[in-house]
Amino acid sequence: MTSKVDEALGYEQARDELIDVVRRLEAGGGTLEESLALWERGEELARVCRRWLEGARARLDAALAEEEEKAEE
Repeated sequence: MTSKVDEALGYEQARDELIDVVRRLEAGGGTLEESLALWERGEELARVCRRWLEGARARLDAALAEEEEKAEE
C-alpha cells in the first residue's frame, strides 16, 4: 500500500528516488534488513511511477479519441 506522502510525489521525484534505490541495491554492502527496506521502498516507488504513467496514457487516449471524433464530424 502506498502512503499519502508517496501519493504526493511527482513522477520525476519518484523516478529519481527509484533510480537511487536501484543503485544502492546494486552497490550492495548493506545489511539484509537495509536491503529489504530498500527493496520495499523501490516497489512503492515503482507503483507511484506506474500510476503516473497509466494516468498519462489514459489522458493521451482520451485526447486522441476526441480528435478522432472531431475529424469524423
